[in-house]
Amino acid sequence: MSESLSLKDPISILTNSKTTEFSLILANVRHGVWLFGIPAWLFAIIDRSFSALADSCFSAVEILHLSMASLFFVSWLCLKPEESSQSDTVGTAWEPAPGSELSEHELFLQLAQARMTELEDQHMIRQEYDLPFPQLCQIYHLLNLKHLENVHSFSLNNLRIVKVSQVNATSIGGHIKFQTILESPFNVLRIWRQPIVEVDLILHSPYTVELSIPVYNEKRITVLFNAIPLSETEHKFLIDIYSDLPWPKPLLQAVLHVSACLTLFEDLPYLHKLAQRNLDRLVNSSRLPSHETMWLFGRFVSLYGSSAQSLPAARAIA
Repeated sequence: MSESLSLKDPISILTNSKTTEFSLILANVRHGVWLFGIPAWLFAIIDRSFSALADSCFSAVEILHLSMASLFFVSWLCLKPEESSQSDTVGTAWEPAPGSELSEHELFLQLAQARMTELEDQHMIRQEYDLPFPQLCQIYHLLNLKHLENVHSFSLNNLRIVKVSQVNATSIGGHIKFQTILESPFNVLRIWRQPIVEVDLILHSPYTVELSIPVYNEKRITVLFNAIPLSETEHKFLIDIYSDLPWPKPLLQAVLHVSACLTLFEDLPYLHKLAQRNLDRLVNSSRLPSHETMWLFGRFVSLYGSSAQSLPAARAIA
């Protein structure tokens, strides 16, 4: 799996071309400014309302100020930036050149893009990072269920893994279901999920991992992680979050952006420690992990083994 390959076309669908990436950044900036304006205008309306009520009567000037603030707020909501730049990069299909055959690695990337297209209507946010750690560290981290308890003990407020209820192997990955419990009655996650739920974790390919979390009324939050090797010591990490929750989309996007940033911030020290370990031991087929919480990583090792460290680097991105 170490042959030299040109992965420019399929990877560009996942990571965006330079032009599209600039457009996406610009769109995110505009959207961020718009999101910031919503609480600012709400504060102005509330402030004017309290000011008018302070003397128990409304003057003409106070009514004018309150009306103008309300008008500007409604106008600001109508100025919501278009999100076509982001959705286009998620939903564009990639086709191989006529007469060419897909390599195994291109197939993995196309499968990831196909799953993203399936969920396109529910797309909420995307975050992209170039991380100075081997791609194998990220995969090990994502497939180790215990990291939800240990690495993310702060952001998940001591969430606990109850048990693994189901495992299924696929030809290029696997699917695991496990139950989690929110022990603390003050856990913020109770806002959008039951105290005990069954979560799905799916290994679609050596690049792509999906986490699907049930919320209230059969709604779900789905996180699609793509970890694409850039070199032996770096990888590109893409986080796409999807949801069919009927919440106001700007509010949900803001919450998901903050949550994704916080969990990644918690990941960095752990990934740094993993990168300092002997990674050959992680993918040694004679040392497959036996604990059920590591079943999916064991599946990864049995499929890809030592070749996991020589997955082709995406040098053609630049």
